[in-house]
Amino acid sequence: MASPDVGLRVSLAMALVALLMVAIAENGRVPVDNPATHLELTMVHEAMVLEYSGRHLALIELSASLKLILYVSVVACLFVPWGLQREAGAAALTIGVVTYLAKLAVLGVLLALFETSIAKMRVFRVPEFLGAALMLGLLATLLRFVSGSF
Repeated sequence: MASPDVGLRVSLAMALVALLMVAIAENGRVPVDNPATHLELTMVHEAMVLEYSGRHLALIELSASLKLILYVSVVACLFVPWGLQREAGAAALTIGVVTYLAKLAVLGVLLALFETSIAKMRVFRVPEFLGAALMLGLLATLLRFVSGSF
């Protein structure tokens, strides 16, 4: 992905949108689920954590945060490959860490803007949302192999 041969491709854009849709749904973010609610009809994610408190709740919240960081890191490193260093050394490591943290910060701000600008969708619309993500992923894969390019 960091090579200059890749460039901008329609298949990469479709794969990025599909991955973002799956990441939003998997992490229980606002369009799919609102983690701040306790309404029984809209609880998808929060129903699992209602029984826990103390250390166990902290571990569940930590695992949810780590899962979100993992998805954001995959998006940042695969689809925005700037700052990846090929040589070893302290300067290259510093550049790599700084660009990685900058990419995480930018994607975090974009996620916050997205969550505050969109309303929560109805529970019965979630399968359509995930079906659209599946179709985008399949189309991206098909376009990548049909075009024969990266």
